[in-house]
Amino acid sequence: MTDTALAIAADVRARRRRAVDVVEEHLARIVERERDIHAFNLVTAPRAREEAAEIDRRVAAGDDPGPLAGVPVALKDNLCTRGVPTTCSSRILAGWRPPYDATVVARLRAAGAVTIGKSNLDEFAMGSSTENSAFGPTLNPHDITRVAGGSSGGSAAAVAAGFAPIALGSDTGGSIRLPAAFCGVVGVKPTYGTVSRYGLVAFASSLDQVGPLATTVADAAIVLEVIGGHDPRDSTSIPVGLGPITPTLRDGVRGLRIGIIEELREGIDGDVLARVDAAADALEAAGAVLDVVSVPSVHYGLTAYYLIAPAEASSNLARYDGVRYGLRVERPDTTAMMAATRSAGFGPEVKRRIMLGTYALSAGYYDAYYGKALKVRRLIASAFDAAYERFDLLLSPTAPTTAFELGARSANPLAMYLTDVCTIPTNLAGHPAMSVPFGSGADGLPVGVQLLAPTLGEATMFRAAAVLEEAR
Repeated sequence: MTDTALAIAADVRARRRRAVDVVEEHLARIVERERDIHAFNLVTAPRAREEAAEIDRRVAAGDDPGPLAGVPVALKDNLCTRGVPTTCSSRILAGWRPPYDATVVARLRAAGAVTIGKSNLDEFAMGSSTENSAFGPTLNPHDITRVAGGSSGGSAAAVAAGFAPIALGSDTGGSIRLPAAFCGVVGVKPTYGTVSRYGLVAFASSLDQVGPLATTVADAAIVLEVIGGHDPRDSTSIPVGLGPITPTLRDGVRGLRIGIIEELREGIDGDVLARVDAAADALEAAGAVLDVVSVPSVHYGLTAYYLIAPAEASSNLARYDGVRYGLRVERPDTTAMMAATRSAGFGPEVKRRIMLGTYALSAGYYDAYYGKALKVRRLIASAFDAAYERFDLLLSPTAPTTAFELGARSANPLAMYLTDVCTIPTNLAGHPAMSVPFGSGADGLPVGVQLLAPTLGEATMFRAAAVLEEAR
């Protein structure tokens, strides 16, 4: 049977399959391959079985559990789950069990989804390879000598390995789209403010967004419809909803104007560019009008991001002090205890970004670094707005390369940061973007192409993604 989310939900709602059987099938796959891949920090098998049994009870009683009835879902381990450990892959949150569910988690459950586990990530979502996890790296299901991408590497690997047909990740600078590209799945970063961040453990609050990873474009669309919408508990949540996406999913791209971003072709591997060009040809063959577009300010995206994101992280992570929750290293006085706790609890990359951010916000440097980065961010958003006056959508690679070998960039932070060069600009602008798998590179590993859209342009973006999926 086809293990797409939509197919599973249709079968469970029609009583052709039991949700408990679906869960057992996916748990069996986890038992078979999880030791090699390490997609999860925690597999919540007993809870998943209970949730599935409740779905079956409701179906038998004539109720409709929702559009994701019985569908297993992996949750990135920076999304709060009531009573279930949420670690952010950091030792500093050891033993913490949130007293509430994140809004997106509650909405998935209300739609009938079954939570199957908490997926691994780079510590506090800071990384591009899921090698910064305190619990060890996640490996790529296509080749376990390669990284899965990050920071939502566990979520992407879980979908690619068949552990769950859908997963949630968070995207601050490409953390959904990059692992989606490396693992050959669909990954979506929605318009900032369209999906609630309530219950997402913050990294950089003005950049973080929750979004889906899925095996198909249609599955990603239904998940986004389920988790999207205004949430009064999130002060950044916009009152205007996304609107329906699935009804227009098969409307095609005839007449759409799609721009290929010239600057995001520089420094990209040839086999990746070949797949982007093939995607452009497929869209053109389907009736879209393709042309090259220049967005010069994207060159400054990486620099601006690595001032803004660490600055916000240094503020957000100040709360982990050994006093209220998580790890506590005892010392004779409070100041020494806090210093010892943070030294023991945070990994090297998190410490690096806290120090970068604290420096950028410090007296005498704020205007020169953080203030200037905010101005660059505005320039990037304006440049994208100008491009969208000419084009309905934009097209680029998702990543400069296919998945690299484990450890290849760990010792060189700058080389690791450059992995996000194609994805970061969209986060700075607050616009939606998604990675769609489109063939493989010369090494046989998946290549993702990136579709970008203006604010609230998700429905059009998904139409183009469906065309690419069919062409692939």
